[in-house]
Amino acid sequence: MRTTTPGKAAETDSIPVDDPFGDPSDDPFDAGAGSILRQPKAVWATAGASVVAFMGIGLVDPILPSIAKGLDATTSQVSLLFTSYFLITAVAMLVTGFVSSRIGGKKTLLLGLALVVVFAGLAGTSGSVGELVGFRAGWGLGNALFVSTALAVIVGAAAGGSAAAILLYESALGLGMACGPLLGALLGNASWRYPFFGTAFLMAVGFLCITAFLKEQPKPAKKTSLLDPIRALGHGGLASAAVSAFFYNYTFFTVLAFTPFVLNMTPYKSGAVFFCWGLLLALFSVIVAPRMQARFGSLKVLGGSLVLLAVDVLVLGYGSHTTAVVCTILSGAFIGVNNTVYTELALGVSDAPRPVASAGYNFVRWFAAAAAPYFAPKIEEWSDIHIPFVVAAVTAVIGAAVVFVRRDALTHDAEELEPRHGTEDSVSVFAN
Repeated sequence: MRTTTPGKAAETDSIPVDDPFGDPSDDPFDAGAGSILRQPKAVWATAGASVVAFMGIGLVDPILPSIAKGLDATTSQVSLLFTSYFLITAVAMLVTGFVSSRIGGKKTLLLGLALVVVFAGLAGTSGSVGELVGFRAGWGLGNALFVSTALAVIVGAAAGGSAAAILLYESALGLGMACGPLLGALLGNASWRYPFFGTAFLMAVGFLCITAFLKEQPKPAKKTSLLDPIRALGHGGLASAAVSAFFYNYTFFTVLAFTPFVLNMTPYKSGAVFFCWGLLLALFSVIVAPRMQARFGSLKVLGGSLVLLAVDVLVLGYGSHTTAVVCTILSGAFIGVNNTVYTELALGVSDAPRPVASAGYNFVRWFAAAAAPYFAPKIEEWSDIHIPFVVAAVTAVIGAAVVFVRRDALTHDAEELEPRHGTEDSVSVFAN
């Protein structure tokens, strides 16, 4: 169990890792020893496949209207592409640790990649929206197996310590979220089917790279049961982080899944908007968020970012078309900050093993990612186009309220970055 003392470095029960953003002379992107750029081929192969895996989340964004037109489907039917994907992802979080602790990290990655290749390819052949929704569910299972294991594999194989490894993983996430809509637009402008075939091809390349370059990872000494992630949620701090992230994720995926219909742009233009959104997400998650945490503390940064996201989404819903475009892009900054802080809280707030804590946390929050794409169009049908964004703003505020009310549970055991005073150092929240 760990505690922090204001103004002093946190204590850890394993190898301490310096805050990679604390000393400008210790740049993690520096080409010297310990740089995240000097990694084994196995790490680059896993990180590259991770980029493609995260691309799959936003890939369909620019082509949602095209899919609806091509399959003669309604907005709410097409939005089920996200719902089926994340609903299966949420449930699969209880299975991934069970599987990887028995067959090993490499085989779990390859199994996940193989499922994505098969179901992404099948998605491109869909003759109805029902088939496409079903194939996206299978894709979600494969992505869950891969993504949940990739971080542990990168941390285990990376040079430069866990801080550099996690920074590399966050970079892959940001790059994938940025490039997904761009790839969807470039390929989807010719046909909505092509982005699915393109993803299948890229994941097949990732499969071959991991097969060639990644050695089998050692299996955990203790096998994970299906109920371990649920038991981990018995910790008040982890449960609080998961509940807050649930409400935040509803806001996040309202923006991601519903906004393309509101913007009603060509695939190229929509892809450009969400590419800019993804760039801000990557920049603020990897560069800005750690600096803000070091200066103000994690919970203050998270609470403030959630409130600002609520304001941004509200303006998006009631503003002009140009305002909606600007607010959509700007939301990427707040989402990037939130993603980083939530991940750190989930991994550091309890004394459960990181894979188990992460699985329990993701099990809760991904249900909101499944709910938002379904309910946002329904709410529009029941009311008007503005109200889904009002609901999204309210859920962001609820997320912030949970952080405020449960701040003691989130900080008592959490490895939170305290505001830095003078030249005192801080320790990465990921150092267990």
